[in-house]
Amino acid sequence: MTQNVLLVLSTRGQYQEIREKIRQPVMDKGTILKAKPQSAQKDILSVCGDPLVFAQQLTTIELERLGNIYPEDLMQIISHMDSLDNHTCRSDVTKTYNLEAYDNWFNCLSMLVATEICKVVKKKQRTRVVEFFIDVARECFNIGNFNSMMAIISGMNLSPVARLKKTWSKVKTAKFDVLEHHMDPSSNFCNYRTALQGAAQRSQSANSSREKIVIPVFNLFIKDIFFLHKMHPNRLPNGHINFKKFVEISRQIHDFLTWKQVECPFEKDKKIQSYLLTSPIYTEEALFVASFENEGPDNHMEKDSWKTLRSTLLNRA
Repeated sequence: MTQNVLLVLSTRGQYQEIREKIRQPVMDKGTILKAKPQSAQKDILSVCGDPLVFAQQLTTIELERLGNIYPEDLMQIISHMDSLDNHTCRSDVTKTYNLEAYDNWFNCLSMLVATEICKVVKKKQRTRVVEFFIDVARECFNIGNFNSMMAIISGMNLSPVARLKKTWSKVKTAKFDVLEHHMDPSSNFCNYRTALQGAAQRSQSANSSREKIVIPVFNLFIKDIFFLHKMHPNRLPNGHINFKKFVEISRQIHDFLTWKQVECPFEKDKKIQSYLLTSPIYTEEALFVASFENEGPDNHMEKDSWKTLRSTLLNRA
């Protein structure tokens, strides 16, 4: 069984390595200052001004990426943990590129959200972009696309965005507060798990593909499997196999397989998808520079950070 798993993973890994090599490189701040004026750059609202449509396009990407993840990928996580527990360096532990690619997609979406906000020079337009993403995240929640919703919230909570106090003062934050409540990490993400359970129940009784969509926060899903395997022994004190543990792991993987097999009900919009997947994103350093250029530092700590950052850029130039 292990050999078959490794063979499948190796084949998929070769394909994924090729995909990773052609990914859009991250834009560095060193080139941003020399680029065309920000006012002339295309922004997200010129590509799609409808939050629902944008959320639907995010969902098509999520379902496509989920479709590339198989039970073998998830079981390899457990295999890798076992090898670490036994203090062995196994040569048959294969990298699961599909899991890495999905994790990278989450990070890229978060950084794209932050980039789209920070690159806008005019405060009024920047406020519109923030409110647009809040509405997109809410539509993702309504669809059942929790992974994109979490990525968007994470992007807006990055320091370069969160520090834009003048911008946030113009934003109607009531909807954002509700979204953050759903993703509150306290009590092991209790609010999110309640919403996920509701979406799963809706999916079971649904007649249409739209109502069947359930896309969990993938990092939390992986952590659940990790801790379930880590905290419970494979065997009971009497030496018997701990079937309760493996049944629970099996149930979670079965639920995941059910969700990933849902046929996407939304048609692809090539223009929006191309922007989502290929639009340059700023590095963390570049985000801070853009953020400080939009709204100058307002305390000693920020002033020191801005001074250090500018000095670093000048020395690099």
